[in-house]
Amino acid sequence: MVAVVDALWEGLRDTGVTWVGFYVDVPGESDDRRLVLGPCRDTPACSPIGLHGVCGQALRFGQPRIVDDVTELGAGYIACDPRDRSEIVVPLLDGSGCCWGVLDLDSHTVGGFDESDEQGLRRVLAAAGLGKE
Repeated sequence: MVAVVDALWEGLRDTGVTWVGFYVDVPGESDDRRLVLGPCRDTPACSPIGLHGVCGQALRFGQPRIVDDVTELGAGYIACDPRDRSEIVVPLLDGSGCCWGVLDLDSHTVGGFDESDEQGLRRVLAAAGLGKE
């Protein structure tokens, strides 16, 4: 996961991506403590975040989330950096389709991510053995 975060950060930080990181599920914890911060770049982030927000939704439903404007999410949004305006979260699925964590990227730009980003991130995760394409 460290190598993936480092490679994504080096490749994307000049494109408007402001943060890259993993959150890993801890199923034995209460729902408000289940997602804990894994490797990340470039600043610290909130942890644990539980099953709240966009990351929690991606984990619970095993589906990616692309948010064009996080200000439209209201009170359910977890703002580790108040300058963030868009976010993409890709679930990490094991061989049986069970979600064990998520990859999260943020941007200060509204509409910073789209489906092509999701596809590219899925390919990176699959190549690293962290998910399915």
